[in-house]
Amino acid sequence: MATATAAEVYGTPSDEELHVLAVDDSYVDRKVIERLLKVSACKVTAVESGIRALQYLGLDGGKSSVDFDALKVNLIMTDYSMPGMTGYELLKKIKESSAFREIPVVIMSSENILTRIDRCLEEGAEDYIVKPVKLSDVRRLKEFIIKGELEENSKTRHQKRKQRDEDQPSSSASSSSSSPTTSLSFLQLPAGDDASSSDPPSSPSSPLSQPELLLGSPSKRSKLLNRD
Repeated sequence: MATATAAEVYGTPSDEELHVLAVDDSYVDRKVIERLLKVSACKVTAVESGIRALQYLGLDGGKSSVDFDALKVNLIMTDYSMPGMTGYELLKKIKESSAFREIPVVIMSSENILTRIDRCLEEGAEDYIVKPVKLSDVRRLKEFIIKGELEENSKTRHQKRKQRDEDQPSSSASSSSSSPTTSLSFLQLPAGDDASSSDPPSSPSSPLSQPELLLGSPSKRSKLLNRD
């Protein structure tokens, strides 16, 4: 009954469950992910290393251990930090394969490191989940895959990040360019008639409100008057 309900919610028949390849060197984490996937009505194959994942897919130079015509892998979830081959290296191998590059790959990690997240997304990861993985994460991924929105969501995230990175230098440049203009406007203070303008000062403490200080000593004022 639970499987039928989940199938109805996600709009897919129970005999067409999504097949997820889960990769994690931690036995406990692997069992937790496997449990969450099964609760979400997904078929799951769990392996303990990136090398075993490549063997399962047939990307190690040998023959694949699964018939993809009969059992297609819809999603790969891999831990980032693993001995022998990291999740990032596994991601690169998959994206370099013409046969499997379209399979969405999700990176899992207990560390929320922005540079690591950016690197994984730039390499083609569809998402980056900070452990512990929750049931809501699995359901969200499943829903996105079925609706075909996961890839679009990733592209939108990339565009927003790229736009933000492009906007920051321009903002800094604009800020730095405004400083010299302010300095120059202060240095180019008007002398003579303009200095005694009848316009009220903007602030009592403003340099413009004290023309006698700007004009200097009496001898300098005399020279200015004689020159006029």
